[in-house]
Amino acid sequence: MQNTTVQPLSGIRVIDFTQVMLGPCATQVLGDYGADVIKVERPGSGDLSRSVLDNDPEGLDNPVYASLNRNKRSIALDLRKPEGKQVIYDLVKTADVVVDNFRAGVMARMGFGYETLSQLNPRIICATGTGFGLAGPLSGKGGQDVVAQAMSGVMARKSNEDVPLTIYPTTLCDYTAGMHLAQAILLALLHRERTGSGQQVAVSLFESMLAMQMQEVASGLQRQSEVNWGAMPLTGVFETTDGAVVIVGAFKLNPLQDICIALGLPDLSADPRYATLAEQRVRKSELQKLFADRFRTNSTRHWLDRLEERDLLCSPVLTLRQALEHEQTKINGSVIYLDDDPARPVIGSPLMLAPDAFRLRHRPPKLGENGKTILAEAGYSEQRIGDLQASGVLA
Repeated sequence: MQNTTVQPLSGIRVIDFTQVMLGPCATQVLGDYGADVIKVERPGSGDLSRSVLDNDPEGLDNPVYASLNRNKRSIALDLRKPEGKQVIYDLVKTADVVVDNFRAGVMARMGFGYETLSQLNPRIICATGTGFGLAGPLSGKGGQDVVAQAMSGVMARKSNEDVPLTIYPTTLCDYTAGMHLAQAILLALLHRERTGSGQQVAVSLFESMLAMQMQEVASGLQRQSEVNWGAMPLTGVFETTDGAVVIVGAFKLNPLQDICIALGLPDLSADPRYATLAEQRVRKSELQKLFADRFRTNSTRHWLDRLEERDLLCSPVLTLRQALEHEQTKINGSVIYLDDDPARPVIGSPLMLAPDAFRLRHRPPKLGENGKTILAEAGYSEQRIGDLQASGVLA
């Protein structure tokens, strides 16, 4: 039976200049929920993520590229040539959104700034993701996840002061800013539905990381105090005989008492040295050593059972592979397969909406593989498409 469910973004067309992660992360969400995402790429090389792992130049065997570019179509254009620019202008006339993640001002210099495109289509929404914002002393600086971690204060904050400064290994900033960019686009589409007007929207890695620290900012600026949930005295990571356990000693009336019961320790909360949170902070190292010594005496499963009996927040420390193999991951349907190929798993959408709101309509495209189809849909004749190919404008 043919699927007739209308996806939330069916009928929305997105011209996508983005590459690597921030932008593709945002546009993939739009494509997952029905938008027609046209990925504009450089002839010969395309999105940088196609070759980041030195795999197939088409990117199809590159898991980084594949993880970020499903449900998109690709057109490869030489935008240095007037004919290439004209193709974009023609596509924009019937598009809804144009997305980029270049440095501030790059789209305008290419001839695709909001002022120009809105003249062609007053309903167009131009969405930009940058490193640091559209104005200011860092607006022209290249943005990247690790740089944003360092510049935003995230890298300097540690749960344990004895641990050296380090880079968070997952692309925290790119993903967060990508989700913020998708939110901005959806809000602009809602605004246009009500007013008929397009607009320019923007996010940055820097601002997204500051926003993520909302609790820390408010406490630091209003009360000159630090919020650091990872550094709480009753919270920590502790080795067991066969792994490690995380425990969060918070959100209970007397978490120390419950921890002591679970670990078979005397009730330290009755000891004046540990009776208050302030005292626990002063003697954090003593408490953590007591906990660590106990956890080392038995298995992860043993301690999790004891902690959960006291309704304490706790978890084993899993590897990514273990997390993917967990029964909860399978029930949630978190892993999907490109082309139904068990050798090509990727993470699907974490959003739970109506059935069929998310759909895997297109595998990640080869570089430029949809160019002729996209131009034919825009009214280009076979002769004109052939001329663009012959001149090197369309690859």
